[in-house]
Formats: sequence, structure tokens, C-alpha cells
Amino acid sequence: MANITMADTAPSCDTYLFINGETLLPNGVRAFLYTVVLAYCFIGLSAITGRFFKSMESIMKHSREVVTIDPHTNATIIKHEKVWNYTIADIALLAFGTSFPQISLATIDAIRNLGQLTAGGLGPGTLVGSAAFDLFPIHAVCVVMPRAGSKKKISDLGVWLVELFWSFWAYIWLYIILEVWTPRVITLWEALLTVLQYGLLLIHAYAQDKRWPYVSIPLARGERPEDWVPAEDALVDYDGIGEALPGQTEDIVDIFSVHSYSNAGYHHIPEKDVEESSASLTVKSNKQEDMHWLSIWWEQFVDAITLESSESRKMDSVCLRFGGIFWNLIITPWKLLFAFVPPYEIAHGWIAFICSLIFISGIAYGVTKLTDQISCVTGVSPYVIAFTALAAGTSWPDLVASKIAAERQITADSAIANITCSNSVNIYVGIGVPWLVDTMYNFFVYQKPLYIDNAAGLSFSLLVFFATSFGCITVLVLRRVILGAELGGPRLWAWATSVYFMILWVVFVVLSSLRISGVI
Repeated sequence: MANITMADTAPSCDTYLFINGETLLPNGVRAFLYTVVLAYCFIGLSAITGRFFKSMESIMKHSREVVTIDPHTNATIIKHEKVWNYTIADIALLAFGTSFPQISLATIDAIRNLGQLTAGGLGPGTLVGSAAFDLFPIHAVCVVMPRAGSKKKISDLGVWLVELFWSFWAYIWLYIILEVWTPRVITLWEALLTVLQYGLLLIHAYAQDKRWPYVSIPLARGERPEDWVPAEDALVDYDGIGEALPGQTEDIVDIFSVHSYSNAGYHHIPEKDVEESSASLTVKSNKQEDMHWLSIWWEQFVDAITLESSESRKMDSVCLRFGGIFWNLIITPWKLLFAFVPPYEIAHGWIAFICSLIFISGIAYGVTKLTDQISCVTGVSPYVIAFTALAAGTSWPDLVASKIAAERQITADSAIANITCSNSVNIYVGIGVPWLVDTMYNFFVYQKPLYIDNAAGLSFSLLVFFATSFGCITVLVLRRVILGAELGGPRLWAWATSVYFMILWVVFVVLSSLRISGVI
């Protein structure tokens, strides 16, 4: 008897994605082709993550001029202070930005379902699966990122505990509105309260960072870097473009902080020299600024079509060189497309940041269409695809962000904060906003709430997530108590922890899949 695959036994799928001739192909072939295109979309997400990350760093480095008067000498003191609070930047920029693929996918799914009384399962499934991917595989990667023997710990345990509380509460809240208050129904007020809790998270985290009385945990804060990214690592390349920051090797005068800095560090300079340097630099920068930006922008397109860098030409291994050329050839379309993102030096990185999010939204839309087709030709539930393949693929920016933070920062705050905050953002914004859109439409048009068809499966996944996440957090706490740090340490223990986190993720995926499939 011939082997029969799931794709061959799936119902006939008459819809097509690209051309009408697709429907003439066997379901198995179509499933394979759609999966390849889906993987290529995930490669695109990885490529745009590099541009997004650079723009975010530029935003977080933005400073403002603060003028004060010395009470003893009456001298004017000019300081250079960061615009973004360290903790708020982690939540509002890092976590929100890296979760934007999931948020976009869920919102697009909700808009497509407008006019239906039931919610689509693609968005919630992706976001719950993404939470598991963030907590387990990303922790597994981060714990082995520090160099052999080095340790990185959370410097501000108070802020992390606040973020951890809101992360777990997000999933408790989701279970309450799905199974307790209004079982399998989401009302307008429940959706609105879900979104508003993101604001409460920001306020509470800021209060903890500033140690406001009565609302903060009385825990001392350890040392943490002044900058989100250490200056000595500014040349690290994320997306293969390798752009250096302007003036990286020059001695530059910072007219705001009354300091001159170079690779050797900061040193004080006289105020008169600052004024003269300020005037000359202002005139010079005004003349060269536009040409500088255009030059960098043009270089992005040149780099996009460059298949082999000067460093790779020096390699002795022909196989490695060929592999690099082949990979660059594969991603050239993405690099050319993303070269249209303006340089991150413009407007402190905001234009590049917004453009990156727009591209991420476009890829997310393509992912939703591909998922529909894969589900159609294979018969696999969209929910199963959502919390496995889609969750892993759309969480790639989270993985890249936490990995880079674990490598480059002297503490573990941002690496772990991105994980816990991303989980909160997934619920409060990623699920809250799409449900708010659907509930508002149903309330004003039909005077009906939003019904959740797969509420039982979603609730079961939440229970499994609670159990496995408790095991994850317990190990992090034990590492802090025994080894003195959450990340790094002896290589054997670091890799053992990493494998343990991956096992927890496999347990979550298997149990949730079996539940959705009706096996358990």
C-alpha cells in the first residue's frame, strides 16, 4: 500500500497564493513550496532586525542639554543627559520593537476577521507560543553567551521582579478572562483593561527604577552601564553591512557634556576651547551632514549587492568562501529592499526605526497568507502552526536582541528584561489590541461580544506554560544563589542549563500540540 501523507489526505485547497496554476500541483508539493517561502520570510525578519537594532541603539543614545548653575561659584554647568530612561527604554523600545512581528501578525489577523463574531486563532496562538519561545530557547541561548568562566547578573533585581510579576500576571489575567469571568467570551471592557495594563507596567517599572516610596521594592541597585551599548563595541555588525559610527576613530568634542572623548576615554577641556570647537564644528557639520548621510545611504545599496567582503577574500578555505557567497546571494533581495531604510544617523534613528517596523509589518502580512495556505493544503490546525513555526520565526528579533545584549552588556538586565517584558507586551498589546479592535467592531455593529472558538486549547497551553515557566525561573534563581549570576559561569553548568531550558520548550510544544490535535 502506498504511503499517504497528511498533505495528500487534506481537503482540496482551491485557493492560491501567487498564481492560479498552484492548484494543479499536489498538496504535498504545495506544502513544501509554501514552507520554503515561509522560511525565506523568516530570513527577511532576521535581516531587518539588524537595521531595527541599529536604529534603536541610536535612539537610546540620544542626549539632551541640561543647564544648571553651580550654587558655590555661580558658574554655568552644561550637562549631557540621556533622553530615555534605562528601564523604560527596555520595555517601550526593546521589548515592544522585538515583539512587533507578533503584534503585527495578530493585528492583521484581527482585521481580516472583522465582521465575524469569533476571533481568529492565528494571533493568540502565535503570541502564546512566542512567550514559550522567549522564555525557554532564548534563555537557553543567553545563558551560554558570556565568555567561558565570565558571569553576568541582573544589577537591578527590583526592576526585574516588577517586570516578572507583570509578565506572569499577564498570563494569569488571560486565563481569568478566558475561563473564569466570561468563559470563552471576550467583552469590550476585558479587552480594554488588557491594553491599559501595559501602561501600568510602564508606570510601575519606572517607579521601581526611581525607587518611589510605597510602590517600589526596597532592593539596592548594583552597577550598570551608563549606555545601553558599550562604546567599545560600536563597530559590531548585525546585518552584514558593517557601518561604523561617524567619527569612530577621531577625537571628538562633545559640546554638551564639556568633555572630549576618544578611544582612550573622557578628559576635561576648558570652556573657552569648547566654545571655539562648538562654533567650528557646527559650521563644518552643517556643510557635510547632508553629503555624509547620502554617502552612507548609497553605501547601503553597494553593500547589498556585494557578494564577498574583503575579509572573506582572505580566507584560505574555498568552501567557506563559496558558502558565504552563496548565502549573500540568497539574501541579496532582502538586503536590497531594506537598503531603502534611511541611515540610522538621521533624526536620532527614529526614521529608520519606523521604517523597519513598517517592513516588519509587511513581512508579517505575508506570513499570515502563507500560514493560511499551509493549513489549507495540509489540514493542520492554524493554531498548531501558530504556536510552533510562526512563534519561533516571529520571535527571531527577540532572540537576536537578547543575544546581543547578553554578549555586549556588562550586566544581564537588558537580555533578561527583553524576555520578560516581551512576554508582557505579547499579551497586553499583542493580544489586547487585536481583541480590542474586534470587540469594538462587534459591540457597535452587532451588540455582541467576541467569541473564542479555541479557548480550551489556549487555556491548556497557558496552564502548561505556567508549570514549565516555574521550572525556568526556579533555575535562574538557583543560579543567582549558587553561582552568583543568571548568565554565564562554568561552561558545563551553562550548557546544562541551556539544555534544560530547551527540554522545557519541547515539553510545552508537544503537550500543547497533542491537546489541540485532540490526542489528550
